[in-house]
Amino acid sequence: MAVSLEGEKVILVPYMKEHVPKYHQWMQNPFLLQTTASEPLTLEQEYQMHLSWCQDPLKKTFIVLDKDMVEGKFVHGDPRVEAMVGDVNLYMNDLDNPQLAEVEIMIAEPQSRGKGLAKESVLMMMAYAVENFGIHIFRSKIGESNGASLSLFRKLGFEDTSYSEVFKEVTLEFPVTNAKWEELLHLIGNVVRHT
Repeated sequence: MAVSLEGEKVILVPYMKEHVPKYHQWMQNPFLLQTTASEPLTLEQEYQMHLSWCQDPLKKTFIVLDKDMVEGKFVHGDPRVEAMVGDVNLYMNDLDNPQLAEVEIMIAEPQSRGKGLAKESVLMMMAYAVENFGIHIFRSKIGESNGASLSLFRKLGFEDTSYSEVFKEVTLEFPVTNAKWEELLHLIGNVVRHT
């Protein structure tokens, strides 16, 4: 079942084939490739990647729409490529702990950075993961040079747990305790769900 989540500043929509060309365009940017630790793909490879993402039950991705850029009224199922500014991902691939998920955020459009969209997107994704997949620990791996992302996750309450000298990245974790969960829900406010 496809779902969209609507917050105060963003709408998270499923990653659809209509999003692939713009996503592919973003991933030609050397800065975004470095901060996301990604390799450039051809457009055909990007379509194949999109398909594999959609079919993998252990991955969940939403495209982040900036509500300020949505033209007209939002209708669930509409890709709204004009308002597409980034993506937020969840990986539930820890075989030792099915209640652990890795969370990632990318705001690709420079004009949409610094507006709180990443914060709201991550919080909404975390709430969605706890409610729908029973996730109890969130992890994020961030390159040491990505100061904006490190700052965001630390402000959200993630704590540094390790550092990889090889990959030059910091691993941060957020265990979902009752107190932290209440705090998280308070930060999110009202999220509207479209199915």
